[in-house]
Amino acid sequence: MTSEVLPEGYPELLAQVKADVLATRLRVVRAANTDLVGLYWRIGKLILDRQHEQGWGTRVIDRLAADLREELGEQRGWSRSNLFSMRALAAAWPDPAIVQQAVGRLPWGQVTVLLKVQDPHEREWYAQRSAVDGWSRKVLEHHIATDLRSRLGAAPNNFPAHLDAADADQAREILRDPYVFDFLGLDSSASERDLEDGLLSRLQDTLLEFYGCAFVGRQVRIEVGGDEFFIDLLLFHPEQLRYVVVELKVGKFEPAHLGQLQFYVGAINQQKRRPDKHASTLGILVCSSGTDEVVRFALGSANSPMAVATYTYDTLPAAERAVLPAAEDIAAAITPTPPLNGHLADRLLDQLAAVHQNLRHPRSIRRARNTLLDIRQGKDPNTLIANVKARFSNGQDVQLDDEAAVRVLELVRTLYKEQDGSST
Repeated sequence: MTSEVLPEGYPELLAQVKADVLATRLRVVRAANTDLVGLYWRIGKLILDRQHEQGWGTRVIDRLAADLREELGEQRGWSRSNLFSMRALAAAWPDPAIVQQAVGRLPWGQVTVLLKVQDPHEREWYAQRSAVDGWSRKVLEHHIATDLRSRLGAAPNNFPAHLDAADADQAREILRDPYVFDFLGLDSSASERDLEDGLLSRLQDTLLEFYGCAFVGRQVRIEVGGDEFFIDLLLFHPEQLRYVVVELKVGKFEPAHLGQLQFYVGAINQQKRRPDKHASTLGILVCSSGTDEVVRFALGSANSPMAVATYTYDTLPAAERAVLPAAEDIAAAITPTPPLNGHLADRLLDQLAAVHQNLRHPRSIRRARNTLLDIRQGKDPNTLIANVKARFSNGQDVQLDDEAAVRVLELVRTLYKEQDGSST
């Protein structure tokens, strides 16, 4: 645009038009998505009724899938597996007014995730929460895998209806949903970024408090070839004098994630590491799908800054293993652990103060959660005591002996058992 002086009120006009375009685009695609779910329900109901009334077997679905692809083209919606999902949708939500329910507002990919939930009340709860909170598919999968409903309690399903913003995760997912594009003939209020931030914070706390790392930054900007990139978490280990790059991915492990980690390790080696003073940069990749955590490591070359090899924990050189937690400890650090509620958290601090006055500190609540993870992992008593002493001791201010560590362990066990009724 030329550098002419713009009339008064022009920026507001531009912003208003842009907002209207984005909102209208989202409404149009949402309407198409709802129609698509309704169509899939009707097809599933037809199949279900015919199988019930006439005893059709599954081979009919195979033939129907092939014929639909022949008649309607190679749209992904007419695969055998998708037709089975349509039938399952009609069975799971038998009410014909499917489009008026929460599930009718969700992308088809999320509907197929919900169909794997066996309990109908639980399935509807997750559908309601996802529709209201605007979860992406990865966030939905994660919350189901980690049993969010049980952890929060099965609250009433009277969630208020709302239309999320065009830049929310679920809205972006719908806007690029390939099922909707094919159909048109054309690709607890937590976003995916919020989920990643929460997991990354737990991992950061563990590495800082228990493994001697120092914090450098979150979303650390680096520039390579004129392009900018952002590293999830950058730490520095003062004892070994080396940078530690941490990348966290919500979802299943993909080989491309390792390539990204290697790239970041090489960039830090080249841009921040001082070869005469610093050891080679280490990288940690953590992929959390809710049911499975995959941990991989990367190590830069001492001689070639951009030469980066990848390892499992067991194949790392001894010096690097000494500075890093084991893979299972990293996975444990990001395992969801419910916080103590306000009343029990206050009791915890009061009783910790009876063990040592300097333990009455907000950090002690987080350390108690990490201690609970140790307990639930089944670590032996000597390890539990040693970890509590290392975790809660703080230089000259707090030095716990074995007896004090045992008291802390019993406090954590008792209060968490009181909160959730589970035996730990």
